[in-house]
Amino acid sequence: MRLMTTFKRPMRSKGVGDRRLPIFLGLAVAGLLLVSSSCRVGPQYKRPTAPVPVAFKELPVDDSQGMASWKQAQPSDALARGKWWELYNDSELNALEEQVSISNQNLQAAEAQFREARYAVRIARSNLFPTVSATPSIVNARGSGTTKLSSGSATTTYDLPVDLSYQADIWGSIRRSVQSSAETAQASFAQLENARLSYQAELAQDYFELRGTDGERELLETTVKSYQEYFQLTQDRFNSGVASGADVALAQTQLNTARAQLIDLGVARAQFEHAMAVLTGQAPASLSVSSRPITITPPPVPIGLPSALLERRPDIAATERQMAAANEQIGIAQVAYYPALSLGLAAGLESAEFLKWFSWPSRFWSVGPALAETLFDAGRRRAQVGQAQAAYDATVATYRQTVLTAFQQVEDNLAALRILEKEAQAEDEAVKAAQSALEISTYQYKAGTVNYLSVITEQAILLQDQVQAVNILTRRMSASVLLIEALGGGWNASQLPTPQNLASGKEPPPSPPSR
Repeated sequence: MRLMTTFKRPMRSKGVGDRRLPIFLGLAVAGLLLVSSSCRVGPQYKRPTAPVPVAFKELPVDDSQGMASWKQAQPSDALARGKWWELYNDSELNALEEQVSISNQNLQAAEAQFREARYAVRIARSNLFPTVSATPSIVNARGSGTTKLSSGSATTTYDLPVDLSYQADIWGSIRRSVQSSAETAQASFAQLENARLSYQAELAQDYFELRGTDGERELLETTVKSYQEYFQLTQDRFNSGVASGADVALAQTQLNTARAQLIDLGVARAQFEHAMAVLTGQAPASLSVSSRPITITPPPVPIGLPSALLERRPDIAATERQMAAANEQIGIAQVAYYPALSLGLAAGLESAEFLKWFSWPSRFWSVGPALAETLFDAGRRRAQVGQAQAAYDATVATYRQTVLTAFQQVEDNLAALRILEKEAQAEDEAVKAAQSALEISTYQYKAGTVNYLSVITEQAILLQDQVQAVNILTRRMSASVLLIEALGGGWNASQLPTPQNLASGKEPPPSPPSR
């Protein structure tokens, strides 16, 4: 249903009618305001249910006590404060993470989109109030002298009309539009926070991947030195006539292969460093990260209850607010079945003489309500309501899928941390065994009981196990970051700006919350 108000040229009224204008106008406006706040068409929003488990399935278990070994979130935890990266106690990581919120260009774009949505709330809210316009004019005209009704002489008209139009929100359509705009702005704010968390987590992952590369590089540097010693050993034995040239060639091949692997790690490290620079809003040439391996294991992450995840994930909050906004659209579509009431008021001054333009006799006014109703539209309104309902159903499905995906991500990374911790223990044992086997093989080679091929085999096994141990630690650190991201990074739905703040133009609360 289209709601339209058309104002014709105001009719002049003088005499007794002028004295009744203030009374009539006051009663009309009061009546419209009273009626407009008394009714609201459409469904009331209620958050649909979503599948929420009673407990997480993949929580790590302390075998000695038979209970979950990870703690529940406490108000003093770093994760609850929002600066979740402080759990790792790494000052260099802390400094880099602080730059993401300040300088990341994708975040700047998301923040601008939120401001755009916030101004849309104020635009929608302006429809609750009358619109006043003025169109002053000075027109000089000459009519045709061939008509009986015209003298053919030129005339000048001085006009200063002021028009007021107001649409009464009887059925709540405008209020629902304001509410829908506010909920859309809240969704935009949650999307901003989700983007912030995503880029922070991406930076932390790149950081630990870079540190893992540093650990592997340190390992290969040590290995190259060891292989150089073995190469010298084979040369000495060859010069003494104890070993063959084949032993020297094998040792040389092993050494050169390790050197090539060491050089190749520079590519991955450079790419991680460049990615971190862009995430912090810098040109790749502007950032250099010191070289050192990972020296910690994943810290305990406050998990919380599964039901709390619905309030801790900004992407869930965004889809929930989009669902609420879609619900308002159903009510807006249903309002089209009802008549629209509007009030028009025109007043001003008009005169054919400039000196009498602003005199009291030059005044004119007209006022009156208008009622509009669509009598036939070939099913358009019914289709629009159905369309709005279908759009709402789509947001409900998206919301529930987002919740399911959130629980999947938490369970995936809980499982990864639990399994990788056991794998790390097994790999450590494998490294010790491989080190022992290499020592035995080396002793036997020096004694002349085995050839150098046995030594090379044990060297390759040891290096493979050592590299695998470094990779497992890197994967554990990345899984802990992904778990924190899956848990919302300490964010909470209470940080969403309220509709009142959005309508008034007040700034939303800072994120992450100040300590």
